[in-house]
Order: sequence, then C-alpha cells, then structure tokens
Amino acid sequence: MRRRELLVLVGGAMAAARPVLAQQKAMPVIGFFNPTSPGALAPFVAAFRQGLSEAGYVEGQNVAIEYRWAEGHTDRLPALAADLVSRKVDVIASTGGIAPALAAKNASSTIPIVFVIGSDPVVDGLVASLARPGGNLTGFTLLFAELTPKRLELLSELVPQARRIALLVSSNYPEAGPLISDVQKAAQTKGVQLHILKVGTESEIDAAFSALAEVQAEALLVDGNPFFDTQREQLVALASHRAVPAIYSEREFAVAGGLISYGTSRIAAYRQAGIYAGRILKGAKPADLPVQQPTTFELVVNLKTAKALGLTVPPSILARADEVIE
Repeated sequence: MRRRELLVLVGGAMAAARPVLAQQKAMPVIGFFNPTSPGALAPFVAAFRQGLSEAGYVEGQNVAIEYRWAEGHTDRLPALAADLVSRKVDVIASTGGIAPALAAKNASSTIPIVFVIGSDPVVDGLVASLARPGGNLTGFTLLFAELTPKRLELLSELVPQARRIALLVSSNYPEAGPLISDVQKAAQTKGVQLHILKVGTESEIDAAFSALAEVQAEALLVDGNPFFDTQREQLVALASHRAVPAIYSEREFAVAGGLISYGTSRIAAYRQAGIYAGRILKGAKPADLPVQQPTTFELVVNLKTAKALGLTVPPSILARADEVIE
C-alpha cells in the first residue's frame, strides 16, 4: 500500500471515530442541595454517598456531585434549585424538608428529583401517591410531624408530674403549622398545657429557653427539622443549663447529651436516597419508584443526663429503648 493511501485510510478512520467519541456521555452529575450547612450534614452526606456506592456510583470516579447550601437562609432555595437546573444536572437530591423539595419541583418538571422530607409528600403536593408518585419526584419521608404526638406521650411518661410542656418549633419551615395543631390535640387529650415557642435564629433559641421559666414549663419537646440540626450542641447545652427534661427527634441529640430521642433514622433515609439516585442514573424513572416511609423507629435514652436531672427513667421506657447511653 502506498504511503499516501495509508494516510488517507488512517485519516478517514480518525474522522469516523470523532462522532463516536463526541457521543460518549460525560460523567453524570447529581445536584445535592440542602437548607443548612456542610458541617451540620456531614454524616448524612456520607450516608448518601454510601447509598450511591451501593448502586454502583462513587463520587469522583463515575459520578460528580454539585453541592448547594442555603446556610440557614431558606429564601435562597429557589435560586439554588434554579442554578442546578441551569447546569443540567442528571438528578437533583433535595434534602432537608419540604421547602427545598418544593423549590426543586418548581424549578424543573423534567429532571428527576429525589427528596428527603419529614412530612407527608402527598399532602404537600409533591407526589400523586406514595405507591405511584407520578411526575419527576420520589423519595423518602421521615414522618417527623406524625411522630411528634408520640414524643409528647413519651415525655409525659418520663416526667409524669409535668403539667406544662413547651414545644420548640422553627419559624422558618412551613410544616410547623399542621404539627402544632396535632400536638395541641394530643396535649388536650392528656390534660397538659402546651406552650408554643417559635424560633428562627440562634439568639431566638437563647431567648426561648429564657422564656421557659416565664411560662413555668416543666419539660420541653423539640421539633425535628434541619434548622435544629445545625443548633444541636446549643439546644442540648441550654437544656442542661436550664435543667429542663427535653425530648428530640433524632438519635444524634441523645448521643450529644440530650435526655431522650424518638424518631426515624435520617442516616438510613439518606443512604436510601443515594440508592434511589443511583437507580435513576441507571435508567429508573421517579414515577415508578414508590415513596418510602420508615418501618423502624429508634428510642434512645441517655441515663447520664437523666441522673444529672434527678430523673428516674421508668422501666417501661428502658424496656422499649433501642439504645441506652450510660
């Protein structure tokens, strides 16, 4: 074969290869956004990555993750969601409550969205039903609101003499309204006076704990939402300083020194969200992936904190506890 013919043949082969190379899909990108900050969410982000790896995706190897944090400013969520949509991410992981989920839903009707929320996604208008979500959203609900009356019951069992109980809720999240109504009904049933304390900043939390004495609250029920996760150490320290028995929604609070916690595992939910994101990258459609609800609940008791408060934990609670911290 002549040299010129060989060059033409090689050149033609390279030209034919270019379209194939151009058609090769770049590394898929997941947009992960949350109303809080990276530090507060570190264990849960790790759980999300774990789920992704179980689905066959490892960040930096065959998938990229674009992170967006509102740093406690929920008004930034729509812009963050719009930014991820403009970057044409393959999947959006909306975590940290109904506000980011709605922001993602409003930003795109085509990009698959996996949410982690604490309320009912059907009532919130995210999906048509749990079994058949429809549209481009699916995910996981932690049932924070639904479990709050149960936390009131546990707190009353632990501190039976408490006739005035305060409920601490965040003023930054829309799901607080229905939650307050449910807890008020439960309090009326038990004959307990319920005082609502709404906070939205760190300084307002300080003020709320000062107000506990004014309303003569004998125990405290802390709502579960992302804002309080960022203030975990502050909440536990103030409850200890004020010597007020408090119940929380997540194990992490009891581990940090809180008296008692009851709720679902957010670690497990974020891991499952990672698995769902991986399945979607492989071709699954959100409309065909049922919204998952928790099937197990964690009751954690910190006996060291109970002793410091002068409380004796009833055997009925210890017998049901999944974990006892001594």
